[in-house]
Amino acid sequence: MLVPSSDGERNMNQGRLVFAQLMDLFPKHAFNQIVQQWGGNRRVRRFSCMDQFLTMAFAQLTGRESLRDIEGCLRALDGKLYHAGFRGLVARNTLAVANERRPWRIWADLAQVLIARARKLYAGEDLGLDLDQTVYALDATTIDLCLALFPWATFRRAKAAVKMHVLLDLRGNLPTTVFVTDGRFHEVRTMDWLAYAPGAIYVFDRAYVDFERLWRLHQARAFFVTRAKKNSDFRWLASASHDSGAGVRCDQTIALGGVKPRKDFPGHLRRIGFVDPEQGRRLTFLTNNFELSAATIAGIYKQRWQVELFFKWVKQHLRIKAFYGTTSNAVQTQLWIAITVYVLVAILKKELQCKPSLYAILNVLSVTLFEKTPISEALAQPELTLELEDDCKQLTLFDF
Repeated sequence: MLVPSSDGERNMNQGRLVFAQLMDLFPKHAFNQIVQQWGGNRRVRRFSCMDQFLTMAFAQLTGRESLRDIEGCLRALDGKLYHAGFRGLVARNTLAVANERRPWRIWADLAQVLIARARKLYAGEDLGLDLDQTVYALDATTIDLCLALFPWATFRRAKAAVKMHVLLDLRGNLPTTVFVTDGRFHEVRTMDWLAYAPGAIYVFDRAYVDFERLWRLHQARAFFVTRAKKNSDFRWLASASHDSGAGVRCDQTIALGGVKPRKDFPGHLRRIGFVDPEQGRRLTFLTNNFELSAATIAGIYKQRWQVELFFKWVKQHLRIKAFYGTTSNAVQTQLWIAITVYVLVAILKKELQCKPSLYAILNVLSVTLFEKTPISEALAQPELTLELEDDCKQLTLFDF
C-alpha cells in the first residue's frame, strides 16, 4: 500500500519525486521478464525499454503533443530525470526508433500484468444489480488517421483509421482484453478471439448479433445480453409473468425463425420487451439467461454504456488521437502504453482509496510529477473532490 501509515513512511516519501512514487506500482520484475522474452533490450546501449516506458508514460500523463515536445520538456528537467528512474538520454530520434522497432507486444503483455492486479483490487465493487457474476461489455471505437501518413491503415478511399476493440470488466471499468485492427475490420469478428469465462455475462450491442458466434458463447456456458434487431424472425413458445411497474412489457421464451438462424442457434432464447422510464424508448433484449429477473437483464444492458464512457474518457484525457509515430508498431505501442497508464492510475486510486475522480488524479499528476511531496498528500486536497462535484459534465468512471 502507498498510503503513509506512519510518520516514518511519510518522511520516507518526502524527498522523492511524485513520478518515482507512482512507479513504485510498476511491476519491474515481471516487466524485465517480458522484455527478455521479446528481446526488447537486445543490442541496446543507452535507451532501454524502461527508459522508453517512462518517457511515453510522461507524455501520456502530461499531454505532450509531439516527439519534439517530449524531448524539450524532459531536457528542461534534466537534473531530476535520474531520480525519476531515467537512465538513458531522451532524444526524439531515439524515441521514434524505439517506438517503431521494439515489439508492441512488450506493452500489451505489461498491460495484462497490471490489468490482472487491478481486477483483484476492484473485484468487490458493486454494480448496483445484486450480481455475483463478472459482467463484461464488448465494443469498439474508431480512431481517425491521415491516409497520407498511415497508408497501412486504409479505411475508406480517402481516409485511414484504426479500431480499438475493448472487452471491459464493468467492476471497475477495466479493459481486460484489447485488440487493435485497421478501420475496415468488422467488430463482430473479435468474438472469434475471445475465451469466454463460464458463468460470466457478456453484453453487446446489435452490431454483435451473430447467432453462430452467440451459440459458441452459449456452449462455453457463458451468458449474453444484447438487443434484438428490428427484423428479427422468431417463433413464440411461452410467456412468463413480469413486473410491468419496472418497465418490463413482456418476458418470452422464443425459438429463432428462418433456416439459417435456427441452424446457427438451435436452442431457445429469452426475449424481453422493455420501456426505458427515463427516455420512453422501447427496447427489446435477447439473452440466454433464464434465471435473472427481466428488470435485472435490462439493468445489465444499461451498464453497457460504461464502455462508451470509457472510450470517450481515454480519447479526451490520454494521447490516443494524435500519434508520435506513423508505423503500425508505433501506433500500437502508444495505444498499449496509454492503456497501461490508465490502469496504473486506477491501481493508484484504489490503493490510496482516493475520493477524487480519475480525471482529477491525472490533473494533479500532470503538474506534480517532478515535485518532491508524498503522493498521498498531493491527492488528498479537499478541493479536488469539490472540483468534480461542481463540474457535472466530467466523466467519473471511478467514483464509487
